[in-house]
Amino acid sequence: MGKKSRVKTQKSGTGATSLVSPKEMMNLISELLQKCSVTAPSPGKEWEEYVQIHALVEKIRKKQKGISVVFEGSREDHFPELMAWAAECGASCTGFEIAEFGDEGYGLRATRDIKAEELFLWIPRKMLMTVESAKNSVLGPLYAQDRILQAMGNVTLALHLLCERADPASPWLPYIKTLPGDYDTPLYFEEEEVRHLLATQAIQDVLNQYKNTARQYAYFYKVLHTHPNASKLPLKDAFTFDDYRWAVSSVMTRQNQIPTEDGSRVTLALIPLWDMCNHTNGLITTGYNLEDDRCECVALQDYKENNQIYIFYGTRSNAEFVIHNGFFFEDNVHDRVKVKLGVSKSERLYAMKAEVLARAGIPASSVFALHRGEPPISAQLLAFLRVFCMTEEELKDYLVGDHAINKIFTLGNAEFPVSWENEIKLWTFLETRAVLLLKTYKTTAEEDRCLLQQTALSPHARVAVLLRLAEKEILERAVASGRAKRLHCQKQLEGGAPLPLYEESDAALLDNAGAKLPIVLRKLEEEEEEAEPGTAHAPAVAAPGTPILNGQRGEFGSSRADAQPEDGKEAAEESGGASSRGGEPSAQRTGAASKADGV
Repeated sequence: MGKKSRVKTQKSGTGATSLVSPKEMMNLISELLQKCSVTAPSPGKEWEEYVQIHALVEKIRKKQKGISVVFEGSREDHFPELMAWAAECGASCTGFEIAEFGDEGYGLRATRDIKAEELFLWIPRKMLMTVESAKNSVLGPLYAQDRILQAMGNVTLALHLLCERADPASPWLPYIKTLPGDYDTPLYFEEEEVRHLLATQAIQDVLNQYKNTARQYAYFYKVLHTHPNASKLPLKDAFTFDDYRWAVSSVMTRQNQIPTEDGSRVTLALIPLWDMCNHTNGLITTGYNLEDDRCECVALQDYKENNQIYIFYGTRSNAEFVIHNGFFFEDNVHDRVKVKLGVSKSERLYAMKAEVLARAGIPASSVFALHRGEPPISAQLLAFLRVFCMTEEELKDYLVGDHAINKIFTLGNAEFPVSWENEIKLWTFLETRAVLLLKTYKTTAEEDRCLLQQTALSPHARVAVLLRLAEKEILERAVASGRAKRLHCQKQLEGGAPLPLYEESDAALLDNAGAKLPIVLRKLEEEEEEAEPGTAHAPAVAAPGTPILNGQRGEFGSSRADAQPEDGKEAAEESGGASSRGGEPSAQRTGAASKADGV
């Protein structure tokens, strides 16, 4: 998938001669590495640190202007070459074509009718760029010596991509030439555009992403100019911050986990042609076929000739889309706002509450989510809030009372309140918490809507404001929902309405009745299966047909994912850390430049 490249290009291998001396540049790089490797700033100082790092990076970028390796011609000029190469490699190339779709950028268009669940696209392993292919490339000797590359597949993939881009004989050039010339991830935002994200839940990840990317760049710049095994790499004379930012964004928006050839483990990969598909709501329809050793994609729905072909990239929030793919998906049914809740250890009833929660498989402190739709809370969050608001007598009833074990099954089910008083407490708490979160923003939702009417707003700033507004709208819905449920429960209490009682015959009413464990004992939150920002996460795909997410999440920009080499020394001290996460593009983007290219 992808937008039109907005960059001017020059002939591959050419560029303006740098006016800065190697010594001066190395001094700037050393300063950047030092600035990005200090311990995390004290709370409230993160923005100040970002401004300082950004200013130094801009100084370096200015001195490096004109020395990147780029290609002649426009991105779309190379699409025929990509299709010819794919056909030569044994990929499916009939039934669709690459086309432009307005604000959505490039995608795949059906050239015939395609039925839902029809296998229409497959990509053989020989086309994929993987960590394994990097090991067998010119990057191999450095990989064998560098612990950062060994620990971080996405960083390896980014450098692999740059090495192959600089090699006129690379077998992947037909693919690389069709990648966007730049992206709309926050790595490309101007300082004032990032400022629009202040107070949003995305801001910390955005600042970490930028800091870690700058740190990684400085580290590898020094490696390329000093390490003996880097002497033959084609990057030494043309490795700019813009180069690394481009490679990081290419990998971050496209990486996926696939099985290795023997199926014993997974590896990161870029999947040409398939990554042109744009995102819409639906189900995962791509998997890896180990028998035929290829990625396979079936149609998400019926497509008529000339329809755009979409795939689903997973249950990502808009914050994740913006951070890792650079777009805002307006129709995102999985959008959510994170909220951290916990039972205070100083509370008198802490031990009892923690025990009930433990029996329900829920931590006493965790990150939950408020959802865009109804209900705004999941079964797990409902169960937590019920326990959080229990009286001592209610806790005893769920610990040692009659049918105490069976009652655990009801904690996450809206049909079975603990008591009307408990329900009133929990919905009052939720309403109050959402109101407090709304007060942390510097603008109101209405002010954001007015701002979006301004034509002078840059595409990146527009995306940031849209994200900010979406968070507020989710919180406003939570306030309204909490208020409505609180008033309903008050009416039930005042009217003396009896509580629905759980009996064995009511099992069919439970959200997860068919499982051996109650829903609250199962996996925490749909949103928590994604893991918190900074953690690598991807479904295993070692078996044929296992789902693949377009743009497998794996972030470069989270300090939590800094590698830990075997000797215990933090990789951040050597490389500035990285992590592995990606996002996915969307079917409906807002703003001319708010499209994510490929995942």
